Amino acid sequence: MKYYIIAGEASGDLHGSNLITGILRSDPTAEIRAWGGDLMEESGADIVKHYKETAVMGYWSVIKSLKKIKGNLDFCKSDILEYKPDVVIFIDYPGFNLRIAKFAKENGFKTFYYIAPKIWAWKTFRIKSIKKYIDRLYSILPFEVDFYKAFNYEIEYIGNPLLDAIEAQLNRTELFDDFAKRHQIEHKPVIALLPGSRKQEIKFLLPMMLRMQNEFPQYQFLISAAPGIKEEFYEQFITKDNKLIKNDTYQLLKHADGAIVASGTAALETALIGTPQVAVYKVTGGMLSQIIGKIVIKVKWATLVNLIMQKEIIKELLQKDFTFTKLKKELKAILPGGEKREELIINYRELHSKMGNTGASVRAAESMVKRLKATV
Repeated sequence: MKYYIIAGEASGDLHGSNLITGILRSDPTAEIRAWGGDLMEESGADIVKHYKETAVMGYWSVIKSLKKIKGNLDFCKSDILEYKPDVVIFIDYPGFNLRIAKFAKENGFKTFYYIAPKIWAWKTFRIKSIKKYIDRLYSILPFEVDFYKAFNYEIEYIGNPLLDAIEAQLNRTELFDDFAKRHQIEHKPVIALLPGSRKQEIKFLLPMMLRMQNEFPQYQFLISAAPGIKEEFYEQFITKDNKLIKNDTYQLLKHADGAIVASGTAALETALIGTPQVAVYKVTGGMLSQIIGKIVIKVKWATLVNLIMQKEIIKELLQKDFTFTKLKKELKAILPGGEKREELIINYRELHSKMGNTGASVRAAESMVKRLKATV
């Protein structure tokens, strides 16, 4: 069968590559044409557009790139018509993908969506397009099943690919001594700092995180460096005593007694690894500030961890609550001997149970191939 897959970002390229591997396992003669990146190509797809050509971040970037976006939409539509796939599969990237989904459905193509748009956080109106133009939606967050059910739309939770990524990276047993030697750090307890992946986030979060060093001198504070952000950017915030850990976040978290983490996917990764944490977020002005404000208004919690558990198991210090006093108090509470640590670890086990087993991409692929074969 023929598959047309659209992923418009780096994360989509990763998820897409795993999905393609699963599809080829269930359908060895599959032909796959895709918008994606190097990982999807390595997995067996014929890439027609690299995500680096299509990614547009930020409100003003979108405005300035309207002509480019329209050109990409037009090209995608004509390419689908020419390729005539048995199914069009969308991976996240809802602004672009839902437009193509409308076109694909209206032209008689079957449509699957892998990794549901986060309409529970913003742009809930997109449910109309999803119900109308998507034949099957695959979710990686368990609470989304009930959310979509409230709109009379049945979706399929297939697990979360983070479980696979974490297992793959932590499948080797590494002693702290070996980790310390590799990164040339001291042999003393660790607090991990994950200040985000964007410069604006790092600018607002890292300085406050680093102020905790004087309050907890028995620990060394190690900073997880974001991919794509040069070391020079961090130098305005850190001293020679601070150490950046590059491309090794999971091992850093594994060896840390606690962590201060920018609210987002990193908080869920930290929880699945089992490291007690405080989730924080603060930006002022601009679209990010508006978005986080809207999320807090629309849902009870900002972190995926608490949303999945439907209760606050990790403390969220957002915007005005992200203060020196509150951060010090909450960090102390989750470190060894802290009043919240044991309960947090117990809740992490329940979270892991709710998330299910590894193999999300394989299950999604098997379901897709089975559904397609049933209609051929």
